[in-house]
Amino acid sequence: MRLHEIRELVESTADAAFAVDGSGLIVAWNRAAETLFGLRAEETIGQSCSNTIQGMDECGPVCSPECAIRQATEKHHPVGNFDLQIQTTQGQQWCNVSVLIAEENSLTAPFSIHIARPIDVRKKLEIAMRDFLVKEARIPEEQLTTIKSVNRASARAIELSEREIEIMCLLAKGATTVSIASQLHISRVTVNNHIQHVLRKLGAHTRLEAIRRAEHAGLI
Repeated sequence: MRLHEIRELVESTADAAFAVDGSGLIVAWNRAAETLFGLRAEETIGQSCSNTIQGMDECGPVCSPECAIRQATEKHHPVGNFDLQIQTTQGQQWCNVSVLIAEENSLTAPFSIHIARPIDVRKKLEIAMRDFLVKEARIPEEQLTTIKSVNRASARAIELSEREIEIMCLLAKGATTVSIASQLHISRVTVNNHIQHVLRKLGAHTRLEAIRRAEHAGLI
């Protein structure tokens, strides 16, 4: 699919939509996106997607130059829809985002087409209901599978290796680098290297943030 065809596809939907190339730059931005985000196409074309959208999930900022969507797109992995809080003309709003992968040729990274649909009221009700069930009804959060399984963060598109998942599970249980190295019979340097890889994959700055993001996305 050539660039002009991708732009035509983005323009063909009444929902807010934009396309991003393999370098993370916006190459198409339709009229509905202009209305939702309050940004004209001339202001966004050629700009970094992460700097333009600046999306957040329930764990914090998710948009970065090496976001989960870009990583999945580079590997030609389909991405499930997810909820993202973004800045719109109405302020911060939750939107459900679908992603389509479109290839121009085998020599370049695929384009990712993002389609955003506002769901602010529904999402806030979902969060309020979950918090009530956890805090007031004393239902363990891990039992809220129906609520938590829907539209998890885009981090679910990330692939962690078996070893990375093993280490993250131990970190989530409060294990230290030394204890993890001892349990897995590997060096502390190796443990730290795995953790750094996970931090980069998840776009997290701290171990706690990585744990929260991995748990929220259902990776561990």
